Amino acid sequence: MFPQISSFPNLLDAFAGACQGKRDKPNVATFEANLENEVFQLKIELDSGAYRPGPYKAFQIYEPKERTISAAPFRDRVVHHALCNVIEPVFEKTFIHDTYANRLGKGSHRGIHRCQQYLKNYRHALKTDIRKYFPSIDHVILKQLIRQKIDCPRTLWLIELIIDGSNPQEEIAEYFAGDDLFTPHERRRGLPMGNLTSQFFANFYLSPLDHFVKETLRLPYLRYVDDFVLFSNDKAELETARQRIESFLGEHLRLRLHPKKTHIIPCEKGITFLGQRIFRTHRLLCKANVRRFYKRLRKRLALFRAGKLHPDKLEAQLNSWLGHAKQADTFRLRRKILHQLFFEYGLNVVEAPNGAWKVLERPRK
Repeated sequence: MFPQISSFPNLLDAFAGACQGKRDKPNVATFEANLENEVFQLKIELDSGAYRPGPYKAFQIYEPKERTISAAPFRDRVVHHALCNVIEPVFEKTFIHDTYANRLGKGSHRGIHRCQQYLKNYRHALKTDIRKYFPSIDHVILKQLIRQKIDCPRTLWLIELIIDGSNPQEEIAEYFAGDDLFTPHERRRGLPMGNLTSQFFANFYLSPLDHFVKETLRLPYLRYVDDFVLFSNDKAELETARQRIESFLGEHLRLRLHPKKTHIIPCEKGITFLGQRIFRTHRLLCKANVRRFYKRLRKRLALFRAGKLHPDKLEAQLNSWLGHAKQADTFRLRRKILHQLFFEYGLNVVEAPNGAWKVLERPRK
């Protein structure tokens, strides 16, 4: 497996994946300017075992909630993509059908559609997620789970090098059965949000839970990273499932359910999942999601009018959000944003034949 990871074509393909949407960044431009030598040097370091990850740069984001994002050096991100290109098919075989994050042919929109299907067929839903998920992922358990799927020593060396190279994450003092006073501080935990490998490993880490729910509890279920929903016609059955899931997570994965985000909900009232309010007959965007976009778009329009944002970038950001919004029943909302807000900034938007929206200066009278 390792020669595939470190092959020159795979590393070139990994560069193409890592630089998507980031070619204007200085570190990406520097790498690309000397692409052949940079990729060849990475290949030499990987093949010889001399490769070592560089230090992370951490920064805070505050929307939709405060979180720490850790950015790896660009050459390390190329290695992350090269690794995932090769190991992804191995792990794909282990996933259940109804897990939707970081998988080809899945994604949030398919997860939302599946959730709506379940809402139509059941009376109650258990909606929950994991408390402080990324900072709580236990390195020892993660490595054990990975070793059950991969036996190539050099590939395991690279995977564990990336895991061990994680920068310190938020301290979580959780105690589980058999722990002594010092156990939570002695075990290494946490994956840096922002890495492709972190997203991939975080999705895989809950695979044992997927199989427990589907094969032992035998309940309809879907998951997107650490957000998951179970369905039943019996409310008491879901309460029992919640208790058994809590026990399973604590015993096998050293995780806790989020106490304030764990609810049993009547399906007829709808459910909030993956940024949408999902009902049996229709779907709406969450108000907080719309407010964040409206605020961001105002800032970008101001930058655009000041000549500090390229039209292509504004249109790419606009069309990305509109593509998401079109998955819900948002025709009037989209029309209001496109016409009222752009009119305020002296701009027009027109739909191109391919369905994308173009931003145009409004003719002056």
